[in-house]
Amino acid sequence: MATRLNPYLSFAGDAREAMEFYQRVFGGTLTLNTFGEFGSQDAPGADKIMHAMLETAAGLTLMAADTTRDMADSPGDTMAISLSGDDVDELRGYWNQLSDGGTVSVPLERQMWGDEFGMCADRFGVGWMVDIVAPPE
Repeated sequence: MATRLNPYLSFAGDAREAMEFYQRVFGGTLTLNTFGEFGSQDAPGADKIMHAMLETAAGLTLMAADTTRDMADSPGDTMAISLSGDDVDELRGYWNQLSDGGTVSVPLERQMWGDEFGMCADRFGVGWMVDIVAPPE
């Protein structure tokens, strides 16, 4: 898998509605995962979107998630740039450079869904997400 660069949008509770709208606009395959799928199904916000990905035949990829109560939700600050793929050295290299001098909000480490994932704002304040896809077992 080649490394991909795509927008990652944040929503204040309506990520499902927005991504279904974008699917109607662009077509493609939409995958939705809720917070409840990776935690307590009875927790507040369990039905909210932890991760959504729309991939089209034209090669467009759009990702999104709902913010939770413990996450800041600032209109105008609702997008990060996502780098994902399976080239571990390349993606760790990007992470090291982007996070150097910036602010790490989620360290690059193995996550509950199996991938290595991290979030940071670079020294210019640009939000980045890096996801290193777990190798197939």
